[in-house]
Amino acid sequence: MNAVTITGPGEADVLVPAQVDRPQPGQGEVLVEVVAAGVNRADVMQRKGFYPPPSGASELPGLEVSGRVVELGPGCEEAGWSVGDEVCALLAGGGYAEHVAVPVGQLLPVPAGVPLADAAALPEVACTVWSNLVMEAGLGEGETVLIHGGSSGIGTMAIQVAKALGATVAVTASTQEKLAACRELGADVLVNYRTQDFVDEVREATDGRGADVILDVVGAKYLERNVDLLATDGRLVVIGLQGGRRGELDLGALLAKRARVIATSLRSRPVEGKAQIVAAVREHIWPLVEQGRIRTVIQSRHPLAEAARAHEEMEASAHVGKILLEVAPG
Repeated sequence: MNAVTITGPGEADVLVPAQVDRPQPGQGEVLVEVVAAGVNRADVMQRKGFYPPPSGASELPGLEVSGRVVELGPGCEEAGWSVGDEVCALLAGGGYAEHVAVPVGQLLPVPAGVPLADAAALPEVACTVWSNLVMEAGLGEGETVLIHGGSSGIGTMAIQVAKALGATVAVTASTQEKLAACRELGADVLVNYRTQDFVDEVREATDGRGADVILDVVGAKYLERNVDLLATDGRLVVIGLQGGRRGELDLGALLAKRARVIATSLRSRPVEGKAQIVAAVREHIWPLVEQGRIRTVIQSRHPLAEAARAHEEMEASAHVGKILLEVAPG
């Protein structure tokens, strides 16, 4: 089958189209014929050699796809799926290919009203946002959440989920155009981090109270200021390290605020844990998508063979929402 391989750590040109063996679904897995795959920052990190796949996962990049079920592996007969079903799926790897084997608990139906190819933009961001904002941080109605990188794939989903939960949403982004896109999705407080200080802006917007929850993809560079901005009983959830991995943490500030710092990763969770998150997403987010209260935000689409160009676009950080690879006709 056609796939995109990583020939070694490096720049985007190490992503090389190749012929590889078609995977066989193992116990508790189904085989999906891929129509589209999402491109994620984690794929870029894997390509550079910083984020290897978990033990036993495919070495091919790609953490989410949409497509059709073409084969049920052993133990999947009673799982409620049939050959021909249109699905999207959360993966530990292997999405940049014509076929991928998926643990059955990580399959999702394509939401009503969403084109099959567009559904590839949903699984990774929906699972990341729900597991972190709700399952980890317990974001609730009336609280204020700060979302760093509000125009990213995760950010555009997080804005919409937080608004659906009844939260006030603050975001950071690098340009006024990106902030305008965040406003369209429901963001209340808009901070251009190149010209404004997010601590000052969010404090002013909350009458000095600060943020109840902060969803952070930056890491060390923002650690001190994030803790400073937390409200009493606040929760800082770190899901990325774009600004470094080592920072100084003032434990006294955490104690005084009864605050928490939570660091999580979706890819490395066990299959059972991912299945719980996927089930929660299907229960809570999928109805909002079908009602039109949450929508996919897609910046661009590239043929599978041009995955390198898609990575270059992501690294340029000019996009709003998701970047997709088109693998087969939808």
